[in-house]
Amino acid sequence: MEITKDKKCILYCRVSSKEQEDRGYSLEAQEKLLTGYAERNDLEMAKIFKISESASGKQIRKTFNEMLNYVRKGKIDIILCEKIDRLTRNLKDGAVISDWVSSDENKQVHFVKENFVVSKNTRAHENLVWDMKVAIARFYTNNLSEEVKKGQKAKIESGWIPCGQKFGYKTVGEKGHKIHVLDEKIAPFVKRAFELYNSGNYTIKRLVETLYKEGLRSKSNKKVGHSTIHKLLADPFYTGVILWNNEEHEGKHEPIVPEDLFNEVQDKLKRKYKVGQIKKHFHTFKGLIKCGECGCLITWETQKSHHYGRCKGFKPCKQKGYIREEKIEETLNKAFEKIKPASIKVLDWIKRALKESHAGQKTYSGTAKTSLNQALDVINKRLDKIYDDKIDEVITLEYYKKRFKEFSDEKKRILKELNRTENRTLNYYEVGVEIHELAFNAQKLYNSGKTTTDDKRILLNKIFADMSLKDHRLNYEYTPSYKFLAEWIPKLNATSELLKNSEYYEKTGSFEPAHPCLLGDKDSNLGYQGQNLVSYR
Repeated sequence: MEITKDKKCILYCRVSSKEQEDRGYSLEAQEKLLTGYAERNDLEMAKIFKISESASGKQIRKTFNEMLNYVRKGKIDIILCEKIDRLTRNLKDGAVISDWVSSDENKQVHFVKENFVVSKNTRAHENLVWDMKVAIARFYTNNLSEEVKKGQKAKIESGWIPCGQKFGYKTVGEKGHKIHVLDEKIAPFVKRAFELYNSGNYTIKRLVETLYKEGLRSKSNKKVGHSTIHKLLADPFYTGVILWNNEEHEGKHEPIVPEDLFNEVQDKLKRKYKVGQIKKHFHTFKGLIKCGECGCLITWETQKSHHYGRCKGFKPCKQKGYIREEKIEETLNKAFEKIKPASIKVLDWIKRALKESHAGQKTYSGTAKTSLNQALDVINKRLDKIYDDKIDEVITLEYYKKRFKEFSDEKKRILKELNRTENRTLNYYEVGVEIHELAFNAQKLYNSGKTTTDDKRILLNKIFADMSLKDHRLNYEYTPSYKFLAEWIPKLNATSELLKNSEYYEKTGSFEPAHPCLLGDKDSNLGYQGQNLVSYR
């Protein structure tokens, strides 16, 4: 078809995959081709529309619609494109382009590389070619989609997520076989985000500000966006689970947060804290106490400098009226008293007992590590041997792959157990001391005028697993660690008083284990189980 001179045109460039860009179909190459074509035919370029290989389906649709609106409003008659499959890959877009060129005899679409022009005057056999090429482009897209889904399914079955980078991780490996490994700089901030949000003291907005102050930065060296933080808090990927098409799959990547911490955060996310919720009166018990009747959260308000709580949930509830904050705190003070060692001397005795017990734990851990390292040496030798057998063709490739997977999985298990053993050794004494010191100081800390509302809430979350209000009385449950202390400390305190009055007091020393039955076969350290502190081993 003959080209009308001195007409305005637009250029439409699109690369739909990285492979195409590598083969010379880059946006720059397309732009150069189309620009040269426009110059040779005395066409004035009004605008260039580009779609990169990283663009999403929504972005492609948006750019396509923007291009059509632009040519309609600007009364531009000519669209230049490299090939048909650069412009459209579905029948709907093909019909839209056909309607556009049919609206005016001057409307034209030039596919430069194919030396093909579509217009209102295109002959019947040329229109057939146009329809066939659109159908072929559509087939290519559908076939590509099927192949991509097959690849994604295979990767998920092998334990890896078939997508780009996840915040807190980086991708390593060859093209098509990339896996996610921890980003040592970012992963600690991800775990920190879960821990802070779980404290109940942070909205997403406040969490973003806090993490930025602590050093977390985006790739552009700015604050990480609210949506990014919210998405990662709701993503089970950080517990080692791959969620794909609403189905959960076990991942091989290293988790950042334990499952119980993740689940606790999900409960708090469902409460739908509003951004900027922390205002003039941020009550100590906000979001921490449930109604014992209907299960809704107790809401708090301030009247004449006093704080009052009541249930006003949407569920039918018989519990009416308000309760003053002071009455709640009276019960809490009794709870703090129940887990408190009687004196600093009792606390010192506990620390000495922990230290002695820690020595035994170190001996046990040392033996365990020696055994694990020996098992690791055996596995490494087996891996070397089957590799040599494969090279020498003593075994088949299929047998090698099978045994390699078995030995590799066993090696991962041993390495993970070695890491756990090391952590238990490091945390054993420190965690035990921390728990008992907090129990000793909890009441004083809570009632101190210098303790902030945030610190009070953190303290309450560490000691109490659940608090509810029924018949204007506070009911509570300790976390596993402090539940054990609530049972053991009163006995220890009673024994210490007996020792002071005993004739054996000078002989045994202040708090020697004159009554070893108190500890039985348990030592006085509370270890970690996930995020919850649990009773003695």
